[in-house]
Amino acid sequence: MSLSVEAVGKTDVGCVRQNNEDNLGYDSRCGIYVVCDGMGGQAAGEVASKMGVDTVLTYFREAAQNGNRPQVGAAIESVSARANALASAIRLANQSIHQAATQYAERSGMGSTIVAVLVEKNSFSVGHAGDSRIYLIRQGHIQQLTRDHSLVMEQVRRGMLTKEEAEQSEMQNIIIRALGPDENVQPDLDDLTAQPGDVLLLCSDGLTRHVPDDGILEIAQGTMSLQLMADRLIDAAREGGGSDNITALLLRFQDLPWYKRVFHSSGPEWRDSI
Repeated sequence: MSLSVEAVGKTDVGCVRQNNEDNLGYDSRCGIYVVCDGMGGQAAGEVASKMGVDTVLTYFREAAQNGNRPQVGAAIESVSARANALASAIRLANQSIHQAATQYAERSGMGSTIVAVLVEKNSFSVGHAGDSRIYLIRQGHIQQLTRDHSLVMEQVRRGMLTKEEAEQSEMQNIIIRALGPDENVQPDLDDLTAQPGDVLLLCSDGLTRHVPDDGILEIAQGTMSLQLMADRLIDAAREGGGSDNITALLLRFQDLPWYKRVFHSSGPEWRDSI
């Protein structure tokens, strides 16, 4: 089965913040899609999130040119080579941010969450660190593919808090795994198979803090354009309070007719970090 991927991304400063520490980027030629949410004062969060996106995109662009995806860190046998390549890119991003935070006093303590998807034909891998999320919308259902690396969600998993209590907690912004704070990071990884009509949503917590899963599902399904979906998701988060920066990167998998399978070329489709 041959599937094509359409992608649209949008980021918004929200209703409270003065600057946007979110970044997104993708390169459809390489099949890589990334969202980062920066952390750190004096605009260091903006720097960290841009470094995260740029490093991941560069890794796969250079790999496409060289025909080689260098392994960074130990390979994980339980996932595919594709997922291990995604992990290598994320680890490189962590190294870059950690080194910059160590070398420059004004960037001390900076970091970033990351969610990333790597697509090859009708399969894809997901990788993440932090509380940004990836959702799969399929046939009228929504599934969160990532697990928040936050203190409150860890407490939920251990039965110390209910999900409702976590949503009201003042400690929602405490992240227990991200790019930058430590010299090494281990991203969570998974391999999945796409179906025609699937929509993937990569988003920062500025969206999910104000739009519940059923609200996302109501918007991000059906045949409306991805641009309209992105606009409506951002609007919903702003209407809910817009207390943080808001980013949504949407992918839709579509079946190719036989004549496009013969002549299909991915073409120059990309968006660098913003």
